[in-house]
Amino acid sequence: MPEVKPIFREVLPKQGQLSMEDVPTMVLCKPKLLPLKSVTLEKLEKMQMEAQEAVKQQELAAKDVSKTLVV
Repeated sequence: MPEVKPIFREVLPKQGQLSMEDVPTMVLCKPKLLPLKSVTLEKLEKMQMEAQEAVKQQELAAKDVSKTLVV
């Protein structure tokens, strides 16, 4: 069988240093989306708003009752 010669021949320097540097590259992955507010915080804010609305309605009802008594 005939011997197959490589197409490219290897060349090594005759003087100086031979070095090979392996530089790690960064691999980018998909960003993870995080909620700005937690579910618990949203529930607490909703409860607080509902309580404030209930207080406002009670104050309006109290004003209406006092107006009807004065008139």
